[in-house]
Amino acid sequence: MSKPVGYFTSYTLNDGSLLESLQEQYGSTFELMTRHEKLFLISTLAAQLCDESPGRCRDDIYVVGHQINSSLPLSDREGLLEALTGQVRWGRSLNDTEVVPMG
Repeated sequence: MSKPVGYFTSYTLNDGSLLESLQEQYGSTFELMTRHEKLFLISTLAAQLCDESPGRCRDDIYVVGHQINSSLPLSDREGLLEALTGQVRWGRSLNDTEVVPMG
């Protein structure tokens, strides 16, 4: 069962925010959006966050992305999306000051 958007964000009841407006229009778990629309929003948010993040991807990460999309079944790709989202928000990642070999 999905948790409401407020569980994951700073939204509080009657705060007049964009999050409140989105919940009113699409439901507290965005149940009034299609799967395609949710995936579009995910890709839009990810692209913007990537653009704002310092550094660049190693060449082999582009290859990994292609391998994931061409070789893994849908359920594993969805699972990786969930795992990576949690790791971006709560996990440890290399930062741009750490030496990363560019392949």
